[in-house]
Amino acid sequence: MEQMIAAEITSDQLMNKLFCTFSPKDGLEDTLREINKEYTILYKKIFVLSSIDSNEYLCTYNIEIEGAQTKILPNTILVHRKKETNTLYTINALNTLIKKLNGGVLDTSFPITWDDYKNSVILTQGDDLKKLNTAIHKIVAI
Repeated sequence: MEQMIAAEITSDQLMNKLFCTFSPKDGLEDTLREINKEYTILYKKIFVLSSIDSNEYLCTYNIEIEGAQTKILPNTILVHRKKETNTLYTINALNTLIKKLNGGVLDTSFPITWDDYKNSVILTQGDDLKKLNTAIHKIVAI
């Protein structure tokens, strides 16, 4: 899947961003505690998604940046969301999807039929595209 981020990023690179932290199913509570300890969560909610395509939970949350640098937790990626279809995706996955649908050509104006990716996460795995169908497992109020 996407290369997992474990780095320091300056706040001017982030601002308000949506993160997705992958958690083993038997480690969910530890992952939620770590997220809550490390970040100030915007909107006071962490959405925990499950997928029959994965043995992990996907914890999604917006963070508020404090200080000069923000630590990115292991197994965490930056994602974007298409609200109308509840689709999460990385920029790499979006570019790969466009090329797949457009005969190998990356054209950022190429129209995506987002309903085809409703309630899913689109990721890359090497050069391949991976779509995980998702459902809300639970919403954690902070």
